[in-house]
Amino acid sequence: MRVLVLGWSSVLHGEATAGDVLATEAVAARLRADGVAHDVAWSPAMHLAYGPRGGILLDEADPGAYTHVVWVCGPLAGEPVREVHERFAAARRVAVGVSVLDPADPAVTGFHAVVPRDAPGGPAERDLAARPVPAAVPVVGVFLTHGQGEYGARRRHDEVSRALGDWLGGLDVAALQLDTRLDPRDWRHPSTAEQVGSVVARLDVVVTTRLHGLVLALAAGVPALAVDPVAGGGKVSAQAGAWAWPGLLGCEEVLAADGALALDEQFAWCRSGDGRAAALAARDARAATGAGQLDALAAALRTP
Repeated sequence: MRVLVLGWSSVLHGEATAGDVLATEAVAARLRADGVAHDVAWSPAMHLAYGPRGGILLDEADPGAYTHVVWVCGPLAGEPVREVHERFAAARRVAVGVSVLDPADPAVTGFHAVVPRDAPGGPAERDLAARPVPAAVPVVGVFLTHGQGEYGARRRHDEVSRALGDWLGGLDVAALQLDTRLDPRDWRHPSTAEQVGSVVARLDVVVTTRLHGLVLALAAGVPALAVDPVAGGGKVSAQAGAWAWPGLLGCEEVLAADGALALDEQFAWCRSGDGRAAALAARDARAATGAGQLDALAAALRTP
């Protein structure tokens, strides 16, 4: 027996979800435990993430090499499912953890056996995606700015954002694109500063080209990898200096040939015990923040 495990995360135009992948991992784990030889097939996009873990491209799977094909998760409907029946016609085909919408659909009847999570007339089963325990990865909030036209020819914002995007894409982290901009009219944006602060406080690291991305991170005790997108340094560098915060790179460093290495080194420091301790020290000192400015304001208001 040799089994090919596949699903919507395997086909070229399928929509891969975290649930699809976790359900697939639940099936693969059971096959390993039972000593069943198997391969897990992925689409070209998902192979970028899961190929290094031993997965194969579905297009490269030899139909003659498998006695069984197991389709995991998702709805049993659509042309990609019917194409699997045609391509692997000689194999015994089983579907598991799937939704059956129409029992008479050829996508359904083409399987020799169907073990549904839900189907007309039957009880629902818990989804297989809840079975594996995903490994925890760092949660990284990313605050980028594309504006700041006041810096004129010194702006490197677009180049820095592209470099950071390329670098972040190579990290095994949960990266959240965030913004300090508020808009109470649109639920997709935070309405209040408290909402932004609540998200920041739950992050492991902040990566930011925004001054307030840096400030809000340090105020919450979260290490920040700050990148100044202004040639020669602008307000991000100035603010990092005001906090005596070492987690800063200039745009010249990020855009250099070894820019990814510099980012890796700063990110590793932010993730280290030293980086966390420095961020907590900054948070603890926040009570004194701005006292001099506010005293100067009060004096100016008293001046005739």
